[in-house]
Amino acid sequence: MKKILIEFKWAILFTIAMLCWILLEKILGWHEEKIADLWWLTMLFAPVAILMYLLEMREKRRRVYGGRMTWAQGFLTGIILSFFVALLSPLAQYITHNYITPEYFNNVIEYSVTNNLMTRTKANDYFNINSYMWQSALVAFGGGIIFSAVVAIFVRKK
Repeated sequence: MKKILIEFKWAILFTIAMLCWILLEKILGWHEEKIADLWWLTMLFAPVAILMYLLEMREKRRRVYGGRMTWAQGFLTGIILSFFVALLSPLAQYITHNYITPEYFNNVIEYSVTNNLMTRTKANDYFNINSYMWQSALVAFGGGIIFSAVVAIFVRKK
């Protein structure tokens, strides 16, 4: 049990970093007048996410594996981290859309409909809290597995 506390701690830190990033997006106007660029600007969080996975695996290698870690051990610890991040992501979405940027869904729906990207019905079905909670959990877990596989290559030590 004590061994997975490292992953849980880093999942909490990851979630806090993600909420700070979303606050930055809001402050920079990416949820309002610059919403057209949000899809690619959000990808700028990837280096932060990779750094979080790297730091988590380095701590795990140091504290649990005595300074040595195989790729499989690193990958497994990353999967556990991804699982915890995915579990916390619906809470992060709730905080995001109720406290940080409550007007986001209205803005993105209007943008999508105005620019003929979606019908209003499809936009309403896609851009809502339930949809985003599911999407965030799935993306967190899937992306985390990919990050884990790559970062584990660089963290392994024999």
